[in-house]
Amino acid sequence: MTTRNIRVEMLRTTPVEKQRIEIVERKGLGHPDSLCDGIAEAISVALSREYKKKCGIVLHHNTDKTLIVAGSSAPKFGGGEVISPIHVVVAGRAIKEYEGMDFATDTVALRATKDYLRRTVRNLDVESHVVVDCKLGKGSADLIEVCRLKDEMPYANDTSFGVAHAPLSETEKIVLNAERRVMQELREKEKAIGEDMKVMGVRDGDKICLTVADAIVSRYVDDYDHYMEIKSLLTEFVKDVAQEFTEKEVNVAVNTGDTPQAVYITVTGTSAEMGDDGCAGRGNRCNGLITPNRPISMEAASGKNPINHTGKIYNLLANKIANEIVERVAGIEEVYIKILSQIGHRIDEPQVASAQIVPSSDSNFNAIENAVRKIIDENLAEIGKISEMIIEGKLSTF
Repeated sequence: MTTRNIRVEMLRTTPVEKQRIEIVERKGLGHPDSLCDGIAEAISVALSREYKKKCGIVLHHNTDKTLIVAGSSAPKFGGGEVISPIHVVVAGRAIKEYEGMDFATDTVALRATKDYLRRTVRNLDVESHVVVDCKLGKGSADLIEVCRLKDEMPYANDTSFGVAHAPLSETEKIVLNAERRVMQELREKEKAIGEDMKVMGVRDGDKICLTVADAIVSRYVDDYDHYMEIKSLLTEFVKDVAQEFTEKEVNVAVNTGDTPQAVYITVTGTSAEMGDDGCAGRGNRCNGLITPNRPISMEAASGKNPINHTGKIYNLLANKIANEIVERVAGIEEVYIKILSQIGHRIDEPQVASAQIVPSSDSNFNAIENAVRKIIDENLAEIGKISEMIIEGKLSTF
């Protein structure tokens, strides 16, 4: 029976909900950084499926260095045009030949990139607005070997850590759900809503302020007055979503840099068309948020291979564990999970798996500790399920 290095401790700190200032950010799906994350992950999933189809295993690859170099455009009410295209550079490593089999990695990457952009940014003409340059090299020989195992537990190809917390605060829930709900609901009703939507939330005591930036699509906007109507619609929608998660006072401000002479409109719905570059790993963490009040990992999880790159697997696993703990164990105000790998060692046996618990005042910490230790051990024993869910597209990395 495997004995894992699991540590559970009581954390004496002020829970985030009780702190005076809390800041939370989400970069929406059409933000250039999020586009890079999405492209990198789409390519990794496509490569994983191609490898499994042809040889039965997922071969070594990492596409987490994807970059967007912005184009230029001339949006105007009722129309506009893209002057120079967005340049996507797919950088990373991928096995191109294995046991006599050749893999068209660049072709797979090109197709996955274009398919992802078509699905995500509906007013982007991928054939004329985007240039894709694939720069996938061959991986390091020692790292390639640890990713080839068929039946045994994979060995970590990096010394890295994953971090997560639970539960989400009210402000975190608002910021996360505001962008998601706009994309799922309001965008279907109002064509002018662009996919490049960033939400920055700050809670000061019992007051929450949400600053929203959305790349309004110019072809669907008649004039300045119409633009202001769309802004008002977006403002009220976000405010309504926020009220579902809090009774605190919520103020919403949309496109605050606007003037009567210059407003935030785009041809495609993403600022990548006219001056905003992007890079994988610079946006949301695996829980979909950027949370400076919480411990976070700086890993670019999107695009890393799903078999043994713990910079990806451990962040997703930590998030799963944290949420399971608050769902299954009573008496916890907050939990923080940190999991650290060591290169060359089994991924189900991390150097340490740490849970820091902020208990409620009337809780039994000994009972909490035993329950938390069991949940962590169970999840590490079934860590392979994380890899399967990634390849099946069931887990989001940003």
